[in-house]
Amino acid sequence: MSDDSEKKPFTYRDAGVDTQAGARSVEAIRDAVRSTYRPEVIGDIGGFGGLFSAASLREMKDPVLVSATDGVGTKIEIAKALGRHDTVGIDLVAMCVNDIAVTGAEPLFFLDYIAIGRLVPEAAEQLVGGVAAGCRAAGCALIGGEMAEHPGVMGESDYDMSGFCVGVVERDRMLQPASVRKGDVILGLASSGPHSNGYSLIRRVLVEGREEALSLPRVDFGGRSLGDVLLEPTRIYAKAIRHVLQAVPDGSVRAMAHITGGGITENLDRALPDDCDALIALRAWRSPRIFDVIAEEASLPAEEMCRTFNMGIGMAVIAERRRAADVAAAFRQIGESVFEIGEVIEGQGKVVYER
Repeated sequence: MSDDSEKKPFTYRDAGVDTQAGARSVEAIRDAVRSTYRPEVIGDIGGFGGLFSAASLREMKDPVLVSATDGVGTKIEIAKALGRHDTVGIDLVAMCVNDIAVTGAEPLFFLDYIAIGRLVPEAAEQLVGGVAAGCRAAGCALIGGEMAEHPGVMGESDYDMSGFCVGVVERDRMLQPASVRKGDVILGLASSGPHSNGYSLIRRVLVEGREEALSLPRVDFGGRSLGDVLLEPTRIYAKAIRHVLQAVPDGSVRAMAHITGGGITENLDRALPDDCDALIALRAWRSPRIFDVIAEEASLPAEEMCRTFNMGIGMAVIAERRRAADVAAAFRQIGESVFEIGEVIEGQGKVVYER
């Protein structure tokens, strides 16, 4: 019979959770987090909850809070394969802030959650550094988050990320499908590639069994590698949208659609009323080469590609016809590539294509 008094203590660290590494990680990310702060942020990193003053909302007539939550998906597997973890945090922010920006909302603050097999301060610094970069690009503050070790559940090098964002918009300035009219023009803002969608398919047809080729420069990508193209961060449109909404008269922009999972087909319809269709001319823009490569390798027709990928259009903007040129010019003024990709016609709330 064993003597309990002789048993060696079994600590939390013995179970795989290193709280000291957690403390070092907080110190490693402190400057990156602080770089995102807005004047409304109260306190500092390390509190139990993120604090953000709502005093400025008193200046609004009827403020509406808009929230979104999302993840990066299996694009993370490409980052792991290449050992490059400084961009997926940008993707995380983009997927959330672009979702609230379509309402006309200004992103205010962001929180992240990172589950990781083994917490290494250097890895945490890269991951949260990417989140901070995304927040700076969006103009929102990173006011809190969580890094959780999952020993015995996840492999030491495994991790996953999710995020949560809150923004605000005046109720009478919200962009919504009810404002869309027959004859409105549909503008497309260029994407930076697949963004963070369709990567389960991409990995199956382009990566699995060919991981060693991810880093090789390719002529068809202008000397970039497939890994470079696939890890290109999701474009963040929040600041550009804010600029345009302030630059053009109210009502010039009717509604917007963030082209994410489900592609053009299953996202643009979310910006339409029930009695209108979006007629899209696929020849109105040239999709990036990566989409041709995916279509060739997967033997996918155009209809299925448009139902899965953004095809080079990361955000669709529905504008009043007589103001469409002004809206496009305002986007170009701030550096966005803009295409006139279609128009709103009578219909049943669907996306249809003209070839």
